[in-house]
Amino acid sequence: MTNPLAQLLPPQMHFQILQGGQIVFLLGLMLFFGSFGGRIFQKLKIPQVVGYIVIGIIIGASGFKILGDRLISALDPISTIALSLIGFLVGAELKIDVIKKYGKQFVGILIGETTVPLLVTFFLVGSATFLITKNFAYSLSLGLLLGAICTATAPAATTDVLKEYRTKGPLTTTTLGIVAMDDAVALVAYTIATAIASPLLRGIQVPVFAQLCSIAYEISVSIALGLAIGFIITKIITPMMNDEGRVLGFTLGMIFLSTGIAELAEFKVGNVVLSIDHILAAMSAGFYITNFALPKTKNMFKLIDKYTPPIYVLFFVTVGAKLNVWQLKPLFILTALLYIIGRTLGKTIGSRLGARITKAPDTVRKYLPYCLLSQAGVAIGLSTAAGKDFASTIGGEIMLIITATTFIVQILGPICVRYGVSKAGEVGLDFNIEDLMQKALVKDVECEGKKICSKSNYAVVDETDTVGNIINSFSKHKNMNYAVRGQDGKIAGQISLEHLKEAMQIGEMGTYMLSMDIMDKYNLVCTPETSLPDAYKLFDDYDTEAICIVNENNEPLGILEKYTVDHYLHTKVVELEHKLAKMA
Repeated sequence: MTNPLAQLLPPQMHFQILQGGQIVFLLGLMLFFGSFGGRIFQKLKIPQVVGYIVIGIIIGASGFKILGDRLISALDPISTIALSLIGFLVGAELKIDVIKKYGKQFVGILIGETTVPLLVTFFLVGSATFLITKNFAYSLSLGLLLGAICTATAPAATTDVLKEYRTKGPLTTTTLGIVAMDDAVALVAYTIATAIASPLLRGIQVPVFAQLCSIAYEISVSIALGLAIGFIITKIITPMMNDEGRVLGFTLGMIFLSTGIAELAEFKVGNVVLSIDHILAAMSAGFYITNFALPKTKNMFKLIDKYTPPIYVLFFVTVGAKLNVWQLKPLFILTALLYIIGRTLGKTIGSRLGARITKAPDTVRKYLPYCLLSQAGVAIGLSTAAGKDFASTIGGEIMLIITATTFIVQILGPICVRYGVSKAGEVGLDFNIEDLMQKALVKDVECEGKKICSKSNYAVVDETDTVGNIINSFSKHKNMNYAVRGQDGKIAGQISLEHLKEAMQIGEMGTYMLSMDIMDKYNLVCTPETSLPDAYKLFDDYDTEAICIVNENNEPLGILEKYTVDHYLHTKVVELEHKLAKMA
């Protein structure tokens, strides 16, 4: 199909810029507009990577063709490096102590929510495409690769929702662990799928045993290379962690070296191709450092993550530039639809099955599927790897399918996460005393199960009340201070336990004294809308333990005591701990 956008530019301009040697100009164009597109999509609550890809589509093969084939080919090393960095940072999330902590339950759910969607997607996509194309190798390979990619979940989009709604509980804990780990499963699954699909699409007959040996070789050697690189990085950067520039240089240098070795180490033995997967190797390096290096060296991951955005922008813009949406086949829409159905159905069945078998809490079993629908960076990265590995066969289709479905599920994914944690009752449970104090107002404080602000509060006495009546009230309640109301209904003063002691020293006559006789004139008040941080500041600044509470008409509503506030905050935290313990 003719590209209508390409007609807007004269044909001689399509490669003129590149032929003029202005590659730097084009790189700047990609970085600027890619970042701009990412920001727009971020504002729309859609992952930035989708924005990068859309910009690539506009300026690439599907749009104005500002980026030609020659430049895109020249940028292939950036794509390779970006995929390695993605693998390296995924490896940083594979913490052994997390796996040990959740044990059988964690592993069981992880296996279920990755294996089942792989099989369901493989079956749906493979069967449908075979019925239409009658091409066994094509259908099997497409189903395998999409099944492997669909196991990945986007950690960023999921964790952003959990942080925004301050969730805490079994569902939140399980979700955070699963989304950090299943990307690693996706990388391994993709490596296996690639090893199976490559000879099928090349039309080469490979014995089953030889194929299994090829898969075992690729996984084991990739992991061994990554562990060795991780060990070397650790030994080099440990003495120089205070020098961020050197740490960044040595770390990136070793990651690039690992990637280069993997790219160059491919050779054939008969009909079997033996290769090393650079993404899996980089992931293994990250895994080694996060688990076996000194704690101070782990700050290196933040350093790498801080300096990689420009590479990611170029990478994903290039991904979009490679896509030619005008050459889409009708089969694409069907395949994309089956991919979404297979992935959603598989994640739902697999996570619930794993939770049921491992006897996870009911909230995890019911609502975990809602938290596993998002996909982004790793899935798109693997689709790009497929686009490179299978450029002449199914690579382009896989890239288009993953890009389109990512756009859809990233809109629906956060909504589903919010629904799941809300139904599980975990929203707003992630707080401590400091968090609670920041949000609470004086009117929220309770004492003896009642709000401390009201005109009928027992902590407010009239100036004509006798000391005897006040002592009687003291004996029934926990207050150590009282606010005094004048005859005009406004705040008149404040009485403390010390005032009552002085009155009682007079003898029996002291009980007939009036509150106006022993009170102190008030010099400090707050309102129901005063925040607790401001109230604590008043306690400290005026070196007092009690403050009168008044309304806008200066009428007393109660007394705010520091002890009461401390007890209220502590009680709320204890209630939260009991609730979380009950949920688990």
